[in-house]
Amino acid sequence: MDDIISYFATIPSSHRSLILVGGIALFWLLESAFPLFRFEYKKWQHAGLNIFFTLTTIIVNFVLAFILLLAANWTVQHQFGILNWLPKMNIWLYTIIGLLLLDFIGAYLAHLTEHKTKLLWRFHLIHHTDTWIDTTSANRHHPGESVIRFVFTTLGVLIVGSPMWLVFLYQSLSVVFAQFTHANISLPPKLDRLLSWLIVSPDMHKVHHHYLLPYTDSNYGNIFSVWDRIFGTYMELPKADIVYGVDTHMDPKEHNQIKNLLHIPFQKKRNPAP
Repeated sequence: MDDIISYFATIPSSHRSLILVGGIALFWLLESAFPLFRFEYKKWQHAGLNIFFTLTTIIVNFVLAFILLLAANWTVQHQFGILNWLPKMNIWLYTIIGLLLLDFIGAYLAHLTEHKTKLLWRFHLIHHTDTWIDTTSANRHHPGESVIRFVFTTLGVLIVGSPMWLVFLYQSLSVVFAQFTHANISLPPKLDRLLSWLIVSPDMHKVHHHYLLPYTDSNYGNIFSVWDRIFGTYMELPKADIVYGVDTHMDPKEHNQIKNLLHIPFQKKRNPAP
């Protein structure tokens, strides 16, 4: 465990980039070999659009990274936050509790809030407009949402009292899990359901991308599925019934063009088509 802590305490940016690119490449190959849905779409064009938003997310996080570093260092220096208030414990238990709490505040709670707050939903909507969910969809976030997510992550670090190595570990796992749950892959149903009792599985997250309520407002988890089960936001839907997208923006001219996607948060609110 000491080696893991040492590695993530000083993980180079190049290694973090390798995790991102390596994950996309791995799940891209897997979804080509074992697809859940056989989409009729321009996969490279779709990937290019989503990678554009991945790059804007990277830029936002890079520019604001010093804030996250200051927050993590401050909690350690002042022994602030939940982890610092708990009794001393085994480092593995410490890590698991820390990851669970960071996932709850920085991911589950952030995601839930984006769906329930009209202003925040305008930015998160871009992620849901994708009608061809695959591994490149994982980081399809409007730059405005990237800032919103960063704020929640920073709040999570302060509340949890997380050291920077734990933040980097969580973010690395989060990237891989997002790519895994969005990948257009089909796991054996029993395996997927078994995984969903602890972590967010591909089938579980695909329900969240169904184009109609109440399914869109369910399964908010990022890494751990326990929060959805505890707070009653877990839902199931047969794979054959899932239709990706969001009912207000089903036209490819709207959800498959960068310019329009960037403008969506500032456009007039529209009601779902009857």
